[in-house]
Amino acid sequence: MIINSIRGFMMALADSIPGVSGGTIAYILGFYDEFLLSLSNIISKNKLKRITSLSFLLQLLSGWVIGMILSVLILSSLFNTKIYFMCSLLIGLTISSIPVIIKEEKDIFTLNIKNIIKYILFFLIGFCIVIFTAIYSKETNQQTISLTNINFILSIRLIIAGMLAISTMILPGISGSSVLVILKLYIPVINALKQLITLNLNYFLPVFLFGIGILLGIITTVKIVKISLTKHRASTVSFIFGLIIAAIYSIILGPTTLEIPEAPLSLKTFNIFAFILGISIILLLQIIKTKKQTKIK
Repeated sequence: MIINSIRGFMMALADSIPGVSGGTIAYILGFYDEFLLSLSNIISKNKLKRITSLSFLLQLLSGWVIGMILSVLILSSLFNTKIYFMCSLLIGLTISSIPVIIKEEKDIFTLNIKNIIKYILFFLIGFCIVIFTAIYSKETNQQTISLTNINFILSIRLIIAGMLAISTMILPGISGSSVLVILKLYIPVINALKQLITLNLNYFLPVFLFGIGILLGIITTVKIVKISLTKHRASTVSFIFGLIIAAIYSIILGPTTLEIPEAPLSLKTFNIFAFILGISIILLLQIIKTKKQTKIK
């Protein structure tokens, strides 16, 4: 339970800032398939599957809620003052996860010319999507949008934003927060969440509408990704791998999408301690995972 709560906590940290998604963290930490399956099984007709999946998701959710509350109330200021530490940590997590992903997924690939070309194509599609999203969110100027006076157009916009944000949070590589930046809703939504947490009920409706969008996004995205991983796993993993590799670039640009933009991560602002910490987290989780698998056997 503690490990799953930590996983959820780290997903929330990633989801709360533009640059990398919670789905990336889930894939890097090796529980992405279980995460997708659990989301899918909560509406299963099998009672045991529903209970097992709900238990797993609640454990993740406990850590995610704590992480998101801390991000909104406390860590939002920390991200502004220690953004380069966080970016260096995320890069450490991402780079150290690459050999782990290759090791775990290598058996699914068929190495003939036709399939190799297909894998490269899907990799490039995923890679280009993240690069485009990162560049576009960097170029997007934030505008102040008031969420206290909700009209029909803004309601639809919030629902669509919720659908797109959660869809990209589920997919590794693309940040839901970056999508909100592009839609010019990142700062308003974060502020609305902060106000609602402090019991300002004037922000209940916009958060509720955003939540409806999240639920709709989960229902549609999870099914699509699950089917893709089941029937076309090699191509889907190639696509996801492209998303994750390109996520390094979006992490580097992360500081530019803050409310008060900072310069992109550079060699001068790179934090080697945070980078090593990120690598250490992956190594520690792999050791725990190996021991757990050994006990099961």
